[in-house]
Amino acid sequence: MARVFRWGAHFGEEPPITKERGSGCVFFSRCTMKCLYCQNSPWSWRGEGLDKTIDELTEIFRSLAIEDRTENWNLVSPTPYLPFVREALQPLRKKGIVLPIVWNSSGYEKIETLEEYSELCDSALFDLRYSNDTTAIAVSEAPGYVKAAREAIKWAWRRTPTSDTPLIVRILVLPGHADEAIENLAWLATEVSNEIPISVMCQYTPAYKALETPPFDRGVNEKEYESVVEAAGDFGFENGWIQDFAAAEASLALLGENMNAGHGEVR
Repeated sequence: MARVFRWGAHFGEEPPITKERGSGCVFFSRCTMKCLYCQNSPWSWRGEGLDKTIDELTEIFRSLAIEDRTENWNLVSPTPYLPFVREALQPLRKKGIVLPIVWNSSGYEKIETLEEYSELCDSALFDLRYSNDTTAIAVSEAPGYVKAAREAIKWAWRRTPTSDTPLIVRILVLPGHADEAIENLAWLATEVSNEIPISVMCQYTPAYKALETPPFDRGVNEKEYESVVEAAGDFGFENGWIQDFAAAEASLALLGENMNAGHGEVR
């Protein structure tokens, strides 16, 4: 079975993903990472959610396409359940019910997995969180994160550079670690392409174990954020989105800790 926490039209993704009718997000339980600041800890850490058979998962995808009329199927942290997703989509495809598929991930993926399930990646929404494996291990229990995430981004960019909704790389600025965001931007620009759409975000909100772990127990300050925004300009990035610092306070309603399991829109 696949464990799913919530599914429904999501209107908070980047514009090419959300479009007019929202992105059909399916939030799977058990992320591959263990971020101490995780805003979705009830399902990402503790595995809360609803166990779904293949037929039930098929019905979720069908309802997103037909009833909710979403723009795509957005697989949020799907890695533990990829075989189930593949099987669940087969009967829909036979009936001509097909939507573009977004692989929405921390980027902590194996290339072998991406290759094996490449048909589930019409476009990719990957994080690039750390440039230092010491930080990745201490903060997210993710050994080898830097190499894995960077290789995943290279793989996705090779697949989607001319797509209408190509790879989007999310750069979430973390308190006390703006330097790692800048180092990742430098890597992207010099080793891949500064034509990649990036989404630079300052919406970090302390949650879960971060509430008692400095410096993650505070938000990002304006000086930290502006240093990353300036670096994005210096490295020649012109495609993407820069979150406005003054307007980036996260609504508590959007925190995963405050969301209920089951079907429903995510604003």
